[in-house]
Amino acid sequence: MISIGIGEIQKNTSIFANLTESLQIVDKRRKQILAMVYPVKKQSMVNSLAGKYKNKIPKIQKDNNIKEISMMKAMGDKYGLSS
Repeated sequence: MISIGIGEIQKNTSIFANLTESLQIVDKRRKQILAMVYPVKKQSMVNSLAGKYKNKIPKIQKDNNIKEISMMKAMGDKYGLSS
């Protein structure tokens, strides 16, 4: 775990882009932990949920034409068109 101050983050924001391990953000004056930042995992968050919340979040539709589908839906809602 890396411990870093707020001033260091303001100077170098690329820390978040290259994050490989957890990061602890601390306030060095008050000596308090402000936040914990973890690296992004490539897997879906839905799979890591447990219990009753697992089925409540819809899975992301993997479609190459997502822009076209959303545009047709918006146009249908706006102008009353049906597909």
